Amino acid sequence: MKKLTNISLCLCCMLLFSWVKKTPQQPNILWITCEDMSEHLGCYGDLTVPTPHIDRLAREGVRYTNLYSIAGVCAPSRSAIITGMYPTSIGSHHMRTQYKIDLPNFPPYSIVTAPEVKCFSEYLREAGYFCTNNEKTDYQFEPPISAWDENNKTAHWRNRKPNQPFFSVFNLMTTHESQVWMRKDEPMLVSPEKIKIPSYYPDNEIIRKDIARFFSNISVMDTQVGNILKQLEEDGELENTIICFFSDHGDGLPFVKRELYDRGLRVPFIIRYPQKMRNKENINTTENQLHSFVDLAPSVLSLAGIKPPKYLQGQAFLGKFAAKKERKYIYAARDRMDSEYDRVRAVRDKQFKYLRNYHPEKPYYQNIAFRLQQDMMKEILRLRDAGKLNETQMLWFRQTKPVEELYDLDADPDEFNNLADNPLYKNKLVELRQAHLDWVEKYGDKGEIPEREMVAQMQINGQPPVSQAPTIILKKDKAHISTTTTGASIIYKIENEVAGTKKQDNQQIARWQIYIKPFNVNRGDKIFAMSTRIGYTQSKESIVIF
Repeated sequence: MKKLTNISLCLCCMLLFSWVKKTPQQPNILWITCEDMSEHLGCYGDLTVPTPHIDRLAREGVRYTNLYSIAGVCAPSRSAIITGMYPTSIGSHHMRTQYKIDLPNFPPYSIVTAPEVKCFSEYLREAGYFCTNNEKTDYQFEPPISAWDENNKTAHWRNRKPNQPFFSVFNLMTTHESQVWMRKDEPMLVSPEKIKIPSYYPDNEIIRKDIARFFSNISVMDTQVGNILKQLEEDGELENTIICFFSDHGDGLPFVKRELYDRGLRVPFIIRYPQKMRNKENINTTENQLHSFVDLAPSVLSLAGIKPPKYLQGQAFLGKFAAKKERKYIYAARDRMDSEYDRVRAVRDKQFKYLRNYHPEKPYYQNIAFRLQQDMMKEILRLRDAGKLNETQMLWFRQTKPVEELYDLDADPDEFNNLADNPLYKNKLVELRQAHLDWVEKYGDKGEIPEREMVAQMQINGQPPVSQAPTIILKKDKAHISTTTTGASIIYKIENEVAGTKKQDNQQIARWQIYIKPFNVNRGDKIFAMSTRIGYTQSKESIVIF
């Protein structure tokens, strides 16, 4: 009996050890992102509409008050998020490049980055993570297939292997600028009469209705967040997952989106840790240090226990490799917006914002066709032309700009009172001016180069460069894959012709994997491989049967 008990105990230990080995050591990471929204949430003190699900994340996590986009518009911002690089350093600063450009004889293009630059999700995949994006990219380049296991409308952590850690992104479009007019006939979830009108807007029925529609969309988006959290709970993964919520830049409203004022750059950012990672410092707390979108890539890698590559231009503020020194400045840039060219750079410390206008002869307002679909934009222009805007509301329509602007954000949060010529603030002006120049010297600024010339430098005879097809060879029963394209990633998948089935990740349908090192092959294995690099045309498939 004692011998039987010992055997049983050994079997139990073996089973337990087997289970522990299969349990992922890395935490799951879930990103829920929304569009075009400043800090209009209950947890940030804005009670215009209820946001219970996002407020719950803040109550059970950390609310950040100083996270900034690097642009007041989506595509440059998203390029910074996915690469960890300033758009002005890699050529992704214009809005936008991949889709129809409202410029004569200028076709869409994908930027070509330096060979070391990759989508940071690729490093997670190499570390064993199942990475999904649902669904928007808008990176200013076609995402290489190496970036995601799944990148489509149905992408979901549920499609991973058992116990595989995941990094999943869900992009919610509901609060996007376009939804103000596309959802205009849906029921309002807040009365237009209850809306607080910023001083830079006139106050009438049309303005109130559009802002009420925008806030109603925020409420709908919060419900969508709740649905994603419910799925996480249903799968038993809530307490295994680090959850981050944030917006891609400020509000999608006039004189906010596309601007470098705080209302266009500062976004809500909330992180909720699973129970095993919680302590008194990350439950219902607030963090006020300066952070930039270029910090997100290294921060996620750090949370996953991956040392961020040295080429990244941001610094981790989360996880094992978090920077010990607090960030002193954040930086932002504004360049072409659709058809309209400008070049503005911004530097912000905890209290002051510096703006450098490289085209002071240009007006502040840009007549961008896309936003003219918004009723309140058309109404603001009508009132302007009728001479019915007050002095504050006319600030947007000044015909020229000073070369430099300086604002005290504590005293002047709307950034209306330019202190650049005030001798009392000369030292701060000099400090932030130098911070801007140092930033340009360190990282470069492709905004100095005419866009067409920049694109010509990236392409070959007017066409994107092409990744060369990989070579697959067998050495000692291992497949070795290589490519001659510098900086290219190699992806591969395996099918077995002898068995008559496709094998990969224990699934019937073979998935593309990132090639890291030589791997064992069996008789009948059919190896498919391609090389891919940001901005390059993906290579043709190489196919070898062993």
